[in-house]
Amino acid sequence: MLITTTEKIPGHDYEIIGEVFGVTTQSKNVFSNIGAGLKNIVGGEIKAYTKMLHEFREAAISRMADEAHKKGADAVVMMRFDSGSISTDMQSVVAYGTAVKFK
Repeated sequence: MLITTTEKIPGHDYEIIGEVFGVTTQSKNVFSNIGAGLKNIVGGEIKAYTKMLHEFREAAISRMADEAHKKGADAVVMMRFDSGSISTDMQSVVAYGTAVKFK
């Protein structure tokens, strides 16, 4: 599945199928939260959370691509992310875009 953040795919004409989403909401374990709390005192990157967000984005993209595939799409254009905290230890990530079918 071709996924792009651009509106146009060079060399391809396509018809729009519609919007597609991939959502994931997850939490890190208590030990990661303790480590993040300690890192918060001294400052710097919290690598466990950086890794967590990367994994969440990948899961959201995969779910979005699955939805596009189920709708018969060949690609997703204008893909974007949105994310937010639900509580102090939960994060939600959404990948969304427009599913298209090549002519």
